[in-house]
Amino acid sequence: MTSTAQAPQSGAGTAHPEHLGHVIFIAAAAAMGGFLFGYDSSVINGAVEAIRDRYDIGSAGLAQVIAIALIGCAIGAATAGRIADRIGRIRCMQIAATLFTISAVGSALPFALWDLAFWRIVGGFAIGMASVIGPAYIAEVAPPAYRGRLGSFQQAAIVVGIAISQLVNWGLLNAAGGNQRGHLMGLEAWQVMLGVMVIPAALYGLLSFAIPESPRFLLSVGKRERAKEILAEVEGESADLDKRVADIEHAMKSEHRSTFKDLLGGGFYFKPIVWVGIGLSVFQQFVGINVAFYYSSTLWQSVGVDPTDSFFYSFTTSIINIVGTVIAMIFVDRIGRKPLALIGSVGMVVGLALEAWAFSYHLVDGKLPATQGWVALIAAHIFVLFFALSWGVVVWVMLGEMFPNRIRAAALGVAAAAQWIANWAITASFPSLADWNLSGTYIIYTVFAALSIPFVLKFVKETKGKALEEMG
Repeated sequence: MTSTAQAPQSGAGTAHPEHLGHVIFIAAAAAMGGFLFGYDSSVINGAVEAIRDRYDIGSAGLAQVIAIALIGCAIGAATAGRIADRIGRIRCMQIAATLFTISAVGSALPFALWDLAFWRIVGGFAIGMASVIGPAYIAEVAPPAYRGRLGSFQQAAIVVGIAISQLVNWGLLNAAGGNQRGHLMGLEAWQVMLGVMVIPAALYGLLSFAIPESPRFLLSVGKRERAKEILAEVEGESADLDKRVADIEHAMKSEHRSTFKDLLGGGFYFKPIVWVGIGLSVFQQFVGINVAFYYSSTLWQSVGVDPTDSFFYSFTTSIINIVGTVIAMIFVDRIGRKPLALIGSVGMVVGLALEAWAFSYHLVDGKLPATQGWVALIAAHIFVLFFALSWGVVVWVMLGEMFPNRIRAAALGVAAAAQWIANWAITASFPSLADWNLSGTYIIYTVFAALSIPFVLKFVKETKGKALEEMG
């Protein structure tokens, strides 16, 4: 599934919707999948220690339960495009909403550790679908004049979802007297945390019935008149609808469906540009960003922070994540992708190095010394801020732009797969690494942040202001 290609002669880029509010509603409804993506990815943060205690499992086993959702993510992302091309974007959203709901109920009411892990996989599959469907649908429905701004709804929804999940977790923990296993509504607090996702999942499903199908999909199944109606609805009656339909149909016929073979540069080796995309994906994860969202409350508790305070710090980190994302959205087209990535890398090195230094001190009465504790807390927020204003947004922008048209879809798929694998590696390894040496773990992340600087300088080319046809 690919975004609608527009012919430059169509004049579509100057078309303005007559009901912009309705178009914003459509994009926001589709971006609810991104909200659930962020919410489901981060909500587990509130349950980590309770799961460890209830099922009496070690760090390695716990890590697998947390990370196993990423297997579902990879499968969902890999299959979403074909499902959406076969049954439509809206039906695909409805499937994802249903899976989110089932996962929330199952995770809140597990019989044992094995079925909790299974519901995590189901939720992961929904995340993978949402990560593909949302951006593609918005790109296909949004008027060209507003596509960039409306497309940013997805990333904004993800970071808001992360923040809201942390706020809800903090509120529920307070209601349970600061105990993750304290009782609320007949369940343990952590179960309620996982079950609350039923509410946004149901809202996502309901909203999917209130928005139109993608004109591109409708044209692919021969519903030409309905496609024209939706184009008029989002681009305005003044648009040349026959021309717009002809442009989309022409683009669909002329598209080259890239395959894995197209990525090979002779023999079994990838083309250099594919390796650059893989490198961007891997570095984005190997700086340890998801530790901040999957394990932050556990991390703070391990150095003596009160559980309720640790949940509050997780929430403030999520707010910083939103602020950084907004900064990136403002500046990515002004100063460019490459400078923003370099600024972010330098900031991440500073934040991670300070965390490594703070965590190198021995605990006193189960807590870090006051100075080191404050340094660790501030440094964690510095790290998240610089990640969010750079690599968190820039990598996705560049992966969508940097590949030649002929291999873009396949190359993006390989880079995204590399990102899920790297995400899994970091998520699954952190508890065991932290048990081994928390400071040493952050030194490893610092090294990867530092290595990203020469990688960007030497191998990454600026894509700001270039047409997709110029990439080669």
